[in-house]
Amino acid sequence: MTARFSGKVALITGGGSGIGRATAIAFAREGATVVVAGRTPGNLDETVRLIEAEGAAGSAVTADISVAADVERLVATVVERHGALDIAVNNAGWLPDPAFLGDLEQDVLERTLGINLVGTWLSMKHEIAHMRANGGGTIVNVGSVLGTHATVPGAGAYSASKAAIAALSRNAAREYAADGIRVNTLSPAAMETTMSLLPGETEAERTERAKGMFPVGRMGTVEEGASAVLWLASAESGFTLGHELVLDGGATA
Repeated sequence: MTARFSGKVALITGGGSGIGRATAIAFAREGATVVVAGRTPGNLDETVRLIEAEGAAGSAVTADISVAADVERLVATVVERHGALDIAVNNAGWLPDPAFLGDLEQDVLERTLGINLVGTWLSMKHEIAHMRANGGGTIVNVGSVLGTHATVPGAGAYSASKAAIAALSRNAAREYAADGIRVNTLSPAAMETTMSLLPGETEAERTERAKGMFPVGRMGTVEEGASAVLWLASAESGFTLGHELVLDGGATA
């Protein structure tokens, strides 16, 4: 069977861990050339090693998505190295410590919006510029179920930033559909990553906690997140634009 992404070039921000790393590996297995970006070179290098273990070409670019010059350099580097940018997964983000809105500091809100919302906008801005000039492409932005439902008290800043990402994606989908660019959002609930562990909590304790949180009795896996991203990026979802795919094990059903 032909790999779905053979000959395609995919960029994944936040590719050093979690869903980003799992997505990079999944794209590699399906034939793509994969570039991962993030702020921690060691984590990115490990992801590249795992990409290459799948027999695919991989490389890393250290970049901070909240810095305009970094994002411009990132996209330019991908195109210079590989001649194209067919798929972009804007996954990088930041989760601040919980704070009720009355206790939320302005600098924390601004940093959260600066990384999650502005960083996603900057990424799309430069990705779309290349894709428009080269016949199209697909973009998957990673939001959160916390952007659709207020299920975690104290997550207002994060929730607002992720809800805004989905709105930004819908607008981009309408604006650039005629250019052959599809934009969608994946909004996962808590996945089995280090980010979902409470302070001092073991993985076994997290497993028990998840049984009461999700109708399916568990958290999602990063591989399930990656599978959803690949579907949104593939020709199989060719009639899907501006959609927010919620991946939450039935928690908001």
